[in-house]
Amino acid sequence: MVHSFLMVGQSNMAGRGFIKEVTPIYDEHIKMLRNGLWQTMSEPINYDRPGAGVGLAASFAAAWRLKHPGEQIGLIPCADGGTSLDDWAVGGALFDHAVAQAKLAQRISALDGILWHQGESDCSVERAAAYGEKFAVIVNAFRKELNVPDIPLIIGGIGDYLTKGIYGKYFETYPLVNQALQQFAGHTPHCYFATAAGLTANPDEIHFNAASQRVLGVRYFKAFDELTDVTVPQADEADILQTIYDRPLTKTERTKLLENSFAAGVLSLADYQAELSKL
Repeated sequence: MVHSFLMVGQSNMAGRGFIKEVTPIYDEHIKMLRNGLWQTMSEPINYDRPGAGVGLAASFAAAWRLKHPGEQIGLIPCADGGTSLDDWAVGGALFDHAVAQAKLAQRISALDGILWHQGESDCSVERAAAYGEKFAVIVNAFRKELNVPDIPLIIGGIGDYLTKGIYGKYFETYPLVNQALQQFAGHTPHCYFATAAGLTANPDEIHFNAASQRVLGVRYFKAFDELTDVTVPQADEADILQTIYDRPLTKTERTKLLENSFAAGVLSLADYQAELSKL
């Protein structure tokens, strides 16, 4: 049985972390939905734009695996960069697409959770004030459409670095969005908040960098696993990530990675065959 999680929101859920900056996560028990079928996860998982990269979902899934050895987890990527709550309105293209993908996943898995990260596109006094009301409509509709009334929903805070970048003036009211997100989690059944406190950004000062995405994924998992808000950085985050990175690859995983390198033209046929012979 695959335990699946719907990924929704904007670019920091899709992920813009630079892949070269972190240790890869590759696990044959972590899947991603492609064309209605489960494939072994590789990053970028949520390829919404050419700049897609590392997001929080890989480390979330890897942390889940530490608690569920031998079981499979599936990620359903539906986030889209630059989108506002209005873009996610019920009946709109993004909402309907996410529902359709989740329903496909439900044919071949148990939908266990929804992962949401969004808010940068709603950084204004007016939008922040309306955030909770608008978001409640979307959340209730997801739960109804997918027939999962009590499914856990994990939502994350937006970065404290936002006012430092080239678009810093636009984000001056970001604390109001974080407040709205945290209040929503506090007042909504089966909804939990994961803080972005202490996390850092790419040079654009808009998107979490890869290392911070790894940490945020661990926080999302803690919120899911313990059904509680994670309001401060956790002391064991680095240890959990190191355990994830230190997991030895199986022969099947090493074989598949070699196959991927050969298919991508990274390895010649001779080198591919030579490396295979060493396994």
